[in-house]
Amino acid sequence: MLVSKIIGAHERKLTDGFLKLQSHYLFREHFCKVRRPNEKGVVEGGGKFARLNFLVLVPQVRDLEELNDKLAELCREDMKRRLRGKSGTKAELLEEDRAAFLDPPSVPFDACRKQPTRANSLSLIRFDDNDYSVPVDYAHHEILIKGYVDRVVLCHKQTVVAEHKRSWRKEGVFFDYLHYLPLLERKPGSLDHARPLADMNLPQCFDTLRRRLEAEEEKQAEGTREFIRVLRLLEDYPMAKLGKAVEKGLEIRGHSRDIILQFLIPRFSWERTTFILADRQHLRLVKVVKPNVAAYRELLSEGGTS
Repeated sequence: MLVSKIIGAHERKLTDGFLKLQSHYLFREHFCKVRRPNEKGVVEGGGKFARLNFLVLVPQVRDLEELNDKLAELCREDMKRRLRGKSGTKAELLEEDRAAFLDPPSVPFDACRKQPTRANSLSLIRFDDNDYSVPVDYAHHEILIKGYVDRVVLCHKQTVVAEHKRSWRKEGVFFDYLHYLPLLERKPGSLDHARPLADMNLPQCFDTLRRRLEAEEEKQAEGTREFIRVLRLLEDYPMAKLGKAVEKGLEIRGHSRDIILQFLIPRFSWERTTFILADRQHLRLVKVVKPNVAAYRELLSEGGTS
């Protein structure tokens, strides 16, 4: 929306969003009279030309993105056309106009609706009558909502903490299950009833992994907690890649998070991996003999042999 009120033939009360756009790009508005399309004939004529030349016959495309790409290509081709009575092509005339333009700002205009709010106890914020999740660490924190036409970006101070596809319906609740995994690690009993995980659609190998972990541990909750630690690897790796790592772990009956992680980390990075011995007390019985550094000292002494 550009105008909040019509106050004269050419005068308008502008919206805050349009005033911000003007302030960013430094241009002056000029409004035509209401219901006087003849005052903007160039616009009307250009729209008619595009409709007749680009949309007749109706383009056969799969989706809106493909249609936009096709229209953009047709517009670029049309820039090569020379208009009747003009000295050059449309592209050449545009370059002449650009010489008189101001330099554009160093950063593009952030075309979104901004709204400050606070995340509630369920790590949700409400925007345009829909609820969107943020990581549980940001519950009860101040959040800046940036509503774009296609997405909702949620920021805390200077950090983007979440991003969702924008819904134009009402009363929807949109979770990102990754936001809730740290909380489930502390409360593993909620895993089967957590609403944010309802649509995870985990591959079958994850179900097998969970059953084995819960059978191995003396307390089922400890096995569930270790399974959640495996799920938390989704914070850094895609589902398909983690699924393959889980399958490799199942093949060698290695079910812990640390073992599965080894199939995700490139071999050249293994030396930087730290193994956690918690709940793996049998590994503490392994004794490694200390090296005899005296042997190296003898090599440095006179008469030492290699």
